[in-house]
Amino acid sequence: MEARSSAPRALVVVAFAAVSVIWGSTYLGIRIALHEFPPFMIGALRFLFAGAVLCGYAKARGQRWPTATEWRGAAIVGGLFFMVGNGLLCVAEKTVSSSLAAVLVATMPLWATVFARLFGEPVVKSDWAGLALGLAGVVVMNLGGQLRASGMGAALALLAPMGWALGSVLSKRLRLPSGAMSVGAEMLAGGVMVLAVSTALGEKWPAAVSLRSASAVTYLAVMGSLVGFNAYAFLLRNTRAAVATSYAYINPVVAILLGIGLGGEHLDAASASGGGIVLMAVLLVSRGRASTPIVKPSPSPMVVSGEAAAS
Repeated sequence: MEARSSAPRALVVVAFAAVSVIWGSTYLGIRIALHEFPPFMIGALRFLFAGAVLCGYAKARGQRWPTATEWRGAAIVGGLFFMVGNGLLCVAEKTVSSSLAAVLVATMPLWATVFARLFGEPVVKSDWAGLALGLAGVVVMNLGGQLRASGMGAALALLAPMGWALGSVLSKRLRLPSGAMSVGAEMLAGGVMVLAVSTALGEKWPAAVSLRSASAVTYLAVMGSLVGFNAYAFLLRNTRAAVATSYAYINPVVAILLGIGLGGEHLDAASASGGGIVLMAVLLVSRGRASTPIVKPSPSPMVVSGEAAAS
């Protein structure tokens, strides 16, 4: 990993390992939390807590509060990231294994290519090739029994990364705060919307909460949303973007290993083969993007996060 700053190489390696493992493990964490907590309530607890901590931290470091325009942008992006992306993923994981969900969420860069083209951004040939290959991978996955059996859950798991992809594209066009305040505002605004959905759906606090489920929600909030984000932000500051974002190829593998090893899940041959094709497609698109000059950097370090729906 090539560092861009004087940060010790060991710290870069630790941060990369943390992002790869932590964000890969959040899929199983969601699955465990769902044993007792309703899906949108999980997101409300996670993102209101993490958003408040990040905004408070940013304010303590001297950053100003977002303006009304910036809050509006943060609400749009946060709604797509955390209400649509994470919310639909949590609902999907009620019927879809964490392993399969992780592979479907990995298609996020493919959908970002589609939305980028719709907003007039240039798209290279490798993007279209990656998109076609990724869709072929999903078709192959559908030949197995898991996707067909889950029905609506599988559809929601595929819609979730679309929310993150659209949020990523719009974040380049909306006025947002900077630094930690940006992600904190997005999480806080998104958390409020997730709470509103949870309330509208009549989700209830579980009558009894086991230590296992409570620990899962805590892990998602602290490790997934706070530690994972800070490690990723460190990588963006100290390595090339292509290096920082390469964790996205590892996350699904970690999720699959944990899902099978600790969650008692399994992948049939079609799902495993299709998943491999999807990851190849994501790699093709990412490599193409890495070789394309960036005209305008994204204002939020979260927008290139394939963790996206899971963090």
